[in-house]
Amino acid sequence: MRARNQRSSIITLAIFLISLLPTIAMSSDVPLLSTSAEKAKQSTVGILSPINERATMSGTAPFSIRGSGTHIGDGYILTARHAIEYQAGGKYIPQETIQVITGDLHELSAKFVGTNDFLDISVYRLPKSALISSLDQAAFSPTESLAGDEVFTVGYPLGWGPALSFGHVGNPNTFLDTIQSRLLQVDLSACSGNSGGGLFNNHGEIVGVVHAIIQTEATQGERRCSRFAFAVPGLVVRNIVQSLIEGKQHKFSKLGIILSVIKYDDRWAITVKKATGPAQHAGFKKGDIVLAINDHAIHTSAQLKNYLIEHTHPGQQVHITILRQNTPRKLTVILGES
Repeated sequence: MRARNQRSSIITLAIFLISLLPTIAMSSDVPLLSTSAEKAKQSTVGILSPINERATMSGTAPFSIRGSGTHIGDGYILTARHAIEYQAGGKYIPQETIQVITGDLHELSAKFVGTNDFLDISVYRLPKSALISSLDQAAFSPTESLAGDEVFTVGYPLGWGPALSFGHVGNPNTFLDTIQSRLLQVDLSACSGNSGGGLFNNHGEIVGVVHAIIQTEATQGERRCSRFAFAVPGLVVRNIVQSLIEGKQHKFSKLGIILSVIKYDDRWAITVKKATGPAQHAGFKKGDIVLAINDHAIHTSAQLKNYLIEHTHPGQQVHITILRQNTPRKLTVILGES
């Protein structure tokens, strides 16, 4: 009899706990992915091609989207520079005014705020009179993305959308010669037209801005798609955007060393080839092997460059550990401005 009563009590407790599951899920601080995705979609806009690029023989201007952007609040639209520039006199120049289209097909006009060639970022602003209730806004994530993190992007691949694509962060420290900082390599579907669109985490926060894809043979005219995309990290973008909104160009730190690679104790290391400016004043010499900056181990010149871009500012004092004639030393440098 006692065993039967115990089983009955266990069954009753289990039913009670199961009944609580919906309440527990609803009270969680983590939003549903579908909710985050919908919010991100409503903050995403398409960047329309300039009318002169859309003109046809009949003189009409067909609907054509060349890139994507994200409304980050107060009318500011974040996108990639290469999604809004045009060629004139052999130079690529950002448009003073762009036309954007929302997910519910409202066409809005945005004015140029600023651009950063260094990291392929541009900011435009919609006048307050043009803001509509259906246009949501996205915030930047306060944390960095790591390998394996779930992410998604919203944009206009091949000029169609808004379309969502889901995947994961692969290598968060990828470098391409098209840009001066590290990039997030992401394994999700992206096409021409996704450029400038936001890369979001499961909270719907911006963790990057789509910069490029790996070219494949699957083309539609000059447009391409790929399973590999590359995005400028969100924390770097946030700093640049803040500077542009304040009417300033973001300043990056300058260390002043030219590096080369040598083999040392059966491993490859980076060594000083030439020291100028701040590094020269700090006492760097040709042949010094760079080991760390502010106690962060450095193995490649890309790592050092990335640390300077993301974690320092001009005028900051940093400590760099070197190896000189088999003796570790720590040099103090006051960074310059580039």
